Amino acid sequence: MAAPGDDEVLVQFNIMGGDASIGARASDGSAREESNIFDVPSTDAWKDIWKSLKSNTTVLAVLDFTAQWCGPCRFIEPAVKELAGKFASVKFYKIDVDKMEDVATKWKVRAMPTFILVKGGQEVSRVVGAKKNELDRKITQALQATKN
Repeated sequence: MAAPGDDEVLVQFNIMGGDASIGARASDGSAREESNIFDVPSTDAWKDIWKSLKSNTTVLAVLDFTAQWCGPCRFIEPAVKELAGKFASVKFYKIDVDKMEDVATKWKVRAMPTFILVKGGQEVSRVVGAKKNELDRKITQALQATKN
C-alpha cells in the first residue's frame, strides 16, 4: 500500500478495444493517463498487448527494447519521450530485456537500445542504437505509408 502522497502505477489492459494504457494512481485514488509510453511489466502482459497489436492494423507501435544497465538507453530516454509527444498516435512500449529475455530473443534483439516499429503484427522498420533522428525519420515514414 502506498504511503499518503505517494503515487502507485496503474496498468490497465483492454484487449477487446485494442488498447493498453499505463498511468498513475494518485494518493486520492484518482487515475490519470501519463502518455503514450507504456512499460511492459511481464511476459504475460506482453502476450496480451501483442494480441491486441496484431489485431489492430491502424496503430503504429514502437517496441523499445531497453535495459536498466544500458547507458545509451538512458541517454535516449528523453528523446523517446519527446518523440512520443510529437507522435501522439504512436504507442511506445518499453520492454526490459533482462525481465523479458524470451521476448527479446523472439524479436532477435542483439543490442540495446533497439526500436522495432510494428503495425498489424508485422515489423515495418527497425533502429538499432540511440539514434533519435533515424527513429524520428522511420516513424514519419511509417505514418506516411499508412496514409497512402
